[in-house]
Amino acid sequence: MANSGDDPTVFSCTALPSDSRLLPTVTNAYLGTRVYRDILHVNGIYNGAVGDTHRADVPSPINVRMKVSSKDGVTETFSLSTRTGTFSHVLQSPEYTATHRIYAHHAHVHLLAFSITIQRSTTKRQPITVQLQSQFTPKSPDVDFNRGPDYQGAQYIYGKTLIPEVEGGPQPAVHMVWTPVPQAVILLGEEQEQSWEFLTAVAESEEGVKRHFREGMSLVAAGSLYSSHTQAWAARWRGCCVDVDGPLPLKQAVYGCLYYLLSAIPPLGSSGFLFHGISPGGLSNGTQGEDYWGHVFWDQDTWMFPNILLFYPEAARAILEYRIRTLDGAMHNAQELGYKQGAKFPWESAATGREVCPEEVYGAQEIHITGDVLLAFEQYYHVTQDTKLFREDGGWNLVGAVSQYWCSRMVWSEEEQCYHIKGVMPPDEYHYQVDNSVYTNAVAQRSLNFAADLACDFQIPVPEEWLEFAKEVKVPFDTEKKYHPEYDGYRPGEHVKQADVVLLGFPMMYPMSPEVRRNDLEMYEPVTEQDGPAMTWSMFAVGWMELKEVQRAQSQLSKCFNNITEPFKIWSENSDGSGAVNFLTGMGGFLQAVLFGYTGFRITKNSLNFDPVCPDDINRIKVTGVSYLGNKLNFTITKERIRIKVTKSSGDPRSSLLEAVLVESGQRILLHEGQIVVFPTTAGWIQRASAEPF
Repeated sequence: MANSGDDPTVFSCTALPSDSRLLPTVTNAYLGTRVYRDILHVNGIYNGAVGDTHRADVPSPINVRMKVSSKDGVTETFSLSTRTGTFSHVLQSPEYTATHRIYAHHAHVHLLAFSITIQRSTTKRQPITVQLQSQFTPKSPDVDFNRGPDYQGAQYIYGKTLIPEVEGGPQPAVHMVWTPVPQAVILLGEEQEQSWEFLTAVAESEEGVKRHFREGMSLVAAGSLYSSHTQAWAARWRGCCVDVDGPLPLKQAVYGCLYYLLSAIPPLGSSGFLFHGISPGGLSNGTQGEDYWGHVFWDQDTWMFPNILLFYPEAARAILEYRIRTLDGAMHNAQELGYKQGAKFPWESAATGREVCPEEVYGAQEIHITGDVLLAFEQYYHVTQDTKLFREDGGWNLVGAVSQYWCSRMVWSEEEQCYHIKGVMPPDEYHYQVDNSVYTNAVAQRSLNFAADLACDFQIPVPEEWLEFAKEVKVPFDTEKKYHPEYDGYRPGEHVKQADVVLLGFPMMYPMSPEVRRNDLEMYEPVTEQDGPAMTWSMFAVGWMELKEVQRAQSQLSKCFNNITEPFKIWSENSDGSGAVNFLTGMGGFLQAVLFGYTGFRITKNSLNFDPVCPDDINRIKVTGVSYLGNKLNFTITKERIRIKVTKSSGDPRSSLLEAVLVESGQRILLHEGQIVVFPTTAGWIQRASAEPF
């Protein structure tokens, strides 16, 4: 079942895994399914009230398998091409080759498709029959489907979800048109090759679904349905790639993570649907009782978002717009818990922004999510300087509401003469009802500082309480042992579920000395759950890379491979295979270890910093399509040299040129579009050429 060949972008096998959860997924941010699964999901379509809400299961017409009557001399290959976003099943015999392709169209997001191609290999002229096995039934436990009249030879059903998320809330409609699947396809004796295309269109209105189906059929008629899909993926990869010249398993892991994460975000130039965020198991998963039911957590904002932002700010913006649209729900959450002001983002979010976590302790106490959301907004602002999102599109209202919530949540301690945040669950979910979680308090402080900075940028008066609470909130620190206790009363040696305090160093970039950073890593590394959530060890790896302890970093990063399943590089949440599958959170953490760890990229208020490390078994890292202030840059990093090329400038005269500033020498190197600059590997940063050094 091993992968064949050395192409790190294609994962192949001759037998499928026995656990169907480990089959690959094909998604395009609006539609998603796992191959050979009888259901698909639609972005933002949930069914069930509050804690029971889950992605609505929609029957999948593309759940079709290819079979032949005789397997004598027939070999089978199953492949996932990350480059083309295609799953293929190939039957090879001495007489013919039959190929089954399945894909979620990467340009026309309302379309799922599959094709069967039979190609004759001999001069014999007898008919060749390939059977198509389908168990499709146009019924759903979540959608009240009705049969509509056939449309252009296709079948049509429509309905709406049964139970709204909140009383009186919307019950979205689902309309589906699909090409009927015959029991078999036959290559007749006089034909050398033939293809059959099968199309499924899904939308939220009759007019919409029929329009999308017509567009798809026009592409079929022109012979360009599949090519338009692969061209869209090719454009996606041209604008975003991480090539690591190192061990094959590492290269495969990077491509797998990028493929699954890029599949989850809106394609370039896509429109016509509101993006409802990314859940830990992606759009293909999330049925009731599985993979966190398709809810959106901090996994999106903390673990996936930074990778997306660095390559595709427009997709990052869509994630932030989802949070803006659910702001009313977040404000309702705060009021429901007794806080009169501000917004508390839900630990688990679906369509409305109301708390939909089935277990109250997480929803009520894991409040760091609110700061995680705002940290994503801050990172976006520093990378893009997109003032429109904040001034016109609701971003400032969200920033203000989060700040109000933190002020409402803090209480003054006369004894310690500082503000406390009491009764929380930190990222380490083994502990709850603790006071002054260091991560929670630090992210709250960061929220308030960003809000104040943004108000200054927009010439809005800064509320005094924001400054006061940010300055006076307690961030626990042990002055004797010189490390950050996880919360008040934490005793060294207590077991920890997952990355928590180490997140202060990255992504938080909380000010601390290298000594303290090391102490935090050494304190928590041995007591963190070895088989815990997949994203944990990537953050320890980043910490050791910061300290230039490359071997220790590699040791931690290698633990991530315990969560990667063969042959299709599906991640499991836990290394024993339990928890969510296609665990995008773990993939996001792993990509950050590569994208921010090896390169040393850091997003700051005025610059994009770099400080690379190259392990012995990695000769070169090439990062294509880094976005910064409207520019696109390529970085090629070796142990000896850094090469930077601006492939596209912002075209905004206010942005002017970019320049690279080298830390040791203070040298400034202008970065002109199309030109390549090369300098010895060292730390530095990218900034506007007009900016003053700091």
